[in-house]
Amino acid sequence: MSTSSGTPESWISSFCSLLGHEYFAEISEDFIEDDFNLTGLQGQVAMYKEALEMILDVEPEEDEDDEEDEEEEDGDDSVEGEERASRRGAADRRHHRMASDLSIIESSAEMLYGLIHQRFICSRVGIQQMSEKYELSHFGVCPRTLCNGTRCLPVGISDVPGEDTVKLFCPSCVDIYVPPNSRFQTVDGAFFGRTFGALFLLTFPDYDITKKGAERISNLEHPNARGATLNNDSEEKEKINGMNASNLAPGLGKGNTYEPKIYGFKVSERARSGPRMGWLRDKPADIQELNEAAAYHAEHPDFSDDDEASMNGAATNSRPPRPPRRTTRRANGGSPMSVEANGQGL
Repeated sequence: MSTSSGTPESWISSFCSLLGHEYFAEISEDFIEDDFNLTGLQGQVAMYKEALEMILDVEPEEDEDDEEDEEEEDGDDSVEGEERASRRGAADRRHHRMASDLSIIESSAEMLYGLIHQRFICSRVGIQQMSEKYELSHFGVCPRTLCNGTRCLPVGISDVPGEDTVKLFCPSCVDIYVPPNSRFQTVDGAFFGRTFGALFLLTFPDYDITKKGAERISNLEHPNARGATLNNDSEEKEKINGMNASNLAPGLGKGNTYEPKIYGFKVSERARSGPRMGWLRDKPADIQELNEAAAYHAEHPDFSDDDEASMNGAATNSRPPRPPRRTTRRANGGSPMSVEANGQGL
């Protein structure tokens, strides 16, 4: 494939532009060429070397004798003619093998790229690239009505390939969903892994996850068009453990849970059509109740970090006292014999 400018398109760009691969980030070749980032992948992918060469657009090594003049006489019985014919036959067999294994190499290259992708999006460069896609709502929004169009993140429920497909994680209701478009339901979830979603929210704690993607794009294109909707960096935002309190599951709690009613009356939980597992959507009215560290320091103002470290060290080094031994004497007045607590002698 080639672009409109005439330069050939790389395998990575071609792979990421395929239908259904919109979630993927384009891995830099520097990241792939670093052997440390590929540790342990050689045993998981068949034809690893060929797959890696395909990803990096490296041409397979050719024998110098392949370009020899093929217009030799058929009746040349010299030693040089026999050697040249044998080398030409080996090259033909290699090209035939490469043609038959091309589909296997292509499949291995996709698997290898996906496993590298799982590591790349957790790196500093990769997670920054995913944040740009998140800003533009490339991953879609939460299908839950009460989340009000919160942007989602692609995650996997397993790090092992072949176990399940990619899912969408909503930071508003802290739940995962199947992508609405069927073309994403063939993408392996291991290519994104279980780490990316939580690491993304910890890396960008100041994101306003309650804002819809379309509104965010409009603000980026016209920064002064909706001044009332833009975040004011000078405002003091409520923090919990370094994160904005407004980003802690805003889609949960009172008013964000569907309550079935019949003619205006609530349905009992004991009824067959009553609400189930409501505690999964529960959330304290005062979000500061979740800040256990602040509550503990408020109750113990004289308690410092040094005291906590010393207590942890003392708890680690101290051992429980050994239970005392009892002694008894033989019936014939012999020497005492040590007896354990269960009464058995040693």
